[in-house]
Amino acid sequence: MRQWRRLTSCALAAGLVLSLTACGQKPGYEVRGEANTDTSQTDFSILGGMSALSKGYDDNVVLNQLQKDAGINIDWTVMSESLAEQVNIRIAGDELPDAFMGVGFSNYDLSRYGDDGTFIDLTPYLTEEYMPNLTKILEENPDILSAITMDDGYIYGLPSGEKMGTAGIGADEDYSIYTIPQFSMINKAWLDELGLEVPTTLDELHTALQAFKDNDMSAKYYGNAPGSTIPMSTGFDEWCWGQNIFYAGFGFTNWPNDVCNDLVLRDDGTVEFVCVSDEYRDALTYFHDWYADGLMDIEMFSQDSTQLISKCSQGYVGVTTWWYIEEIMGDYADDYVFLPVLDGPDGTHNVTVRTGGATTSGQLCVTKSCKSPANLLKFFDMWYDPEIVMQLQYGPIDMYFTEQDENGVWQSISDEECQKKYGKSSGELKGEMEVMGPKLILSDYYLTTFKMEDRAIERLTDLNEFWMPFVDSAVTYPVDCVFTSRELDDIDWYKSDFETTVSEQEGLWIKNGGPTDAEWESYKENLSKKCGMDKLLETYQNAYDRYAGIEESQE
Repeated sequence: MRQWRRLTSCALAAGLVLSLTACGQKPGYEVRGEANTDTSQTDFSILGGMSALSKGYDDNVVLNQLQKDAGINIDWTVMSESLAEQVNIRIAGDELPDAFMGVGFSNYDLSRYGDDGTFIDLTPYLTEEYMPNLTKILEENPDILSAITMDDGYIYGLPSGEKMGTAGIGADEDYSIYTIPQFSMINKAWLDELGLEVPTTLDELHTALQAFKDNDMSAKYYGNAPGSTIPMSTGFDEWCWGQNIFYAGFGFTNWPNDVCNDLVLRDDGTVEFVCVSDEYRDALTYFHDWYADGLMDIEMFSQDSTQLISKCSQGYVGVTTWWYIEEIMGDYADDYVFLPVLDGPDGTHNVTVRTGGATTSGQLCVTKSCKSPANLLKFFDMWYDPEIVMQLQYGPIDMYFTEQDENGVWQSISDEECQKKYGKSSGELKGEMEVMGPKLILSDYYLTTFKMEDRAIERLTDLNEFWMPFVDSAVTYPVDCVFTSRELDDIDWYKSDFETTVSEQEGLWIKNGGPTDAEWESYKENLSKKCGMDKLLETYQNAYDRYAGIEESQE
């Protein structure tokens, strides 16, 4: 398959190939597997992105100091708009900078431009000699190495990602802040008024919701209009505000608006789709009864998050899902508590946990025009120092970070201090100072280098102390899996139809009832024969097997 891709790539650029060798590789510059030892170049050009609030990088004190330390000078061409257009023009015209930064190339782009020699292989430079900071990180985190290694075994970009997890608040295990997307909550004041305990099972929750409705608790307790009570309101298959957490009573949770998030990775390394399991069918049949009884908001399939927040903040809703009680419930927040993960009708419960934000390698790519990659990569290796990446992400010391605590951890400026000193919020200050590019923030940096934001600490504390004890298995399908171009073509071809079919049928069965035996078999056959389920499953399985193989080889 790699030969087919290489031939296709070269054929599409036949005119260019005639003037180059090795499918776009200039003679004497880069040989795959070998580092270029030329160190004569000290002036480099970089084309890349910046945030909309940024004033550019020429006067950035952190970047200028790093250039001085590395003994190089960089001519920055950065923009917040029209970046993709400019990148395409440069690549198509073979007028390449020494590197692209902050572009966000996909794995497909990386493989394609690596194949034709536009981007050089960085593998030979990932050593103690050239990039000691990054090399140490990759040795200690083989999952990051797996995430940036393309299917041909080469690396065409430096890793980027923010691993915000429970290790950042001192927990023994490092669970990503995205591990359980939905936190469910219930109005305990209403429960107390009705003499009910906080539910621990789905059946008990059904009883509570029915009591909320029968007693019109929004009107009775808060004095709202008669009939204003909505026992439970959520979105439908939404990330942090959907109904999916309640499926845990059947042994799973799902997010079928993204195929990858509907995958379950078993302990033996096999991959399955939740949406064709018997447990999934049982859950939809069960919750149809709730919908038919008027316990689930009839607008759950159409409302947006603003509408949900409006209902909750006016005291209409008994149960919902969101990350923070205070944020969605407003003045009524003190009346609510988190619900535990509820046991199902047969005593089952389990949350299907998810992985965190992906590690990517499309934020820094060195091109074939670079004469001395080693000099440029020395500069970027400094970005993998914790205190340096802190300043590239938020702003320099003595501006965004004002002081250190007794453990030497930097504390950020408050909004009040920032308004007084700079006339803007701390978020605006961050936006002005942030540098886009290959920034890798690991969970332990929040303990050793700089303080995590308060809201993130709150969420991770809730996740670690309240939710994770309900999780039976923390094995997850990694979002960092690298796909071949053929696999990406298969995903592009089938993914949308598959997701739409699953989601639409899920909604219909919750509203209308079902599925019957005949409907269930027809549904599975349709997914298999018309929506590419078998091909998608094979694709995700093969990608995971490669990912696991790379990771295991590094351990």
